[in-house]
Amino acid sequence: MNLLAPLFRFADHLRFRRHANLGRRGEDISHRYLRSHGFTVAARNWRPPQGGGEIDLIVWGEEHLIFVEVKTRAADSTSAPERDVDPDKIRALRRAARDYLRRSGTDPAKARFDVIAITGSAIAHLRDAFSL
Repeated sequence: MNLLAPLFRFADHLRFRRHANLGRRGEDISHRYLRSHGFTVAARNWRPPQGGGEIDLIVWGEEHLIFVEVKTRAADSTSAPERDVDPDKIRALRRAARDYLRRSGTDPAKARFDVIAITGSAIAHLRDAFSL
């Protein structure tokens, strides 16, 4: 257990109370969640130079390069956050991931896509959500 976790939650509360940016808060929570589970964060909010999509988090773990899409909903939301990863979003993520793989020289066979869905304080990590 991280002894600083209550302090992080309090700081998040203060920061996001003023700005009310739920998506950014979800990315911060996901970033800490992945690091606490042994993943190494390589990039955050990465965009290919020519445009065409943004990858929320790129992490190394389990001998894979993992492209993570984060979806966040308020606690009282009726729809599941992962439902917003539709075919258009998947197409944009794949395009951006292929560009990142080409630039980094990483073998595409070692890449996968995960989705982290946050509803209120519940975190669901969907591994290998879709293929490259």
